[in-house]
This record gives sequence, C-alpha cells and structure tokens, in this order.
Amino acid sequence: MATDYDAPRKNDDESDGNVLASLAVRPSGQSGAVIDLDEAELADSYELPGGDLSGEELAVEVLPAQADEFTCSSCFLVRHRSQLAREKDGLMYCSDCEG
Repeated sequence: MATDYDAPRKNDDESDGNVLASLAVRPSGQSGAVIDLDEAELADSYELPGGDLSGEELAVEVLPAQADEFTCSSCFLVRHRSQLAREKDGLMYCSDCEG
C-alpha cells in the first residue's frame, strides 16, 4: 500500500483521544499479568562474577616470555613477533594498537 507523505497530519489532540479510548476499552475477562516473586529469593539464586573464591585452589603454570614474543607497551599483552608494528626507544607496539 502506498503512503502519501505529503498528506496533512492529524494534530496531537485527535490522536491522543483515540489512544486513550482504545486503552479504556478492555474486555472484562482480561487483566494485567501480576507477578508476585520474592526478590530476595530471586537474588540469592544468582552467582555474581568476582564472588568469593577463597575456598578454591587454582593451579596455573606461568611461562616466561618466549624468544619470539614481546609485550606491547600500549595494551600490555604478550604478542607474537609477527604482530610487532613499531619499535621506538626500546618500546614495542602491536599492530592492533597502531592500527
């Protein structure tokens, strides 16, 4: 269906009356949904990131920087030498930070 964008628009008074009238007419059998949940119970079921990990024991092997790696002076990530974009005054920058 084509729309005539040059046609005059209805003023705000006319459109508000129609909207209010359509909202006022509601079948008696329908009512708004009511959700009655205990918010405290709902909140207790969620585990937030950064929670208490004091009982956990982590085993991580940390390797020193390899001969073909460098640490970017901008983002401080360890990168492979193939991602080296620039080296200035002993500081190395990766292609992501230079791009």
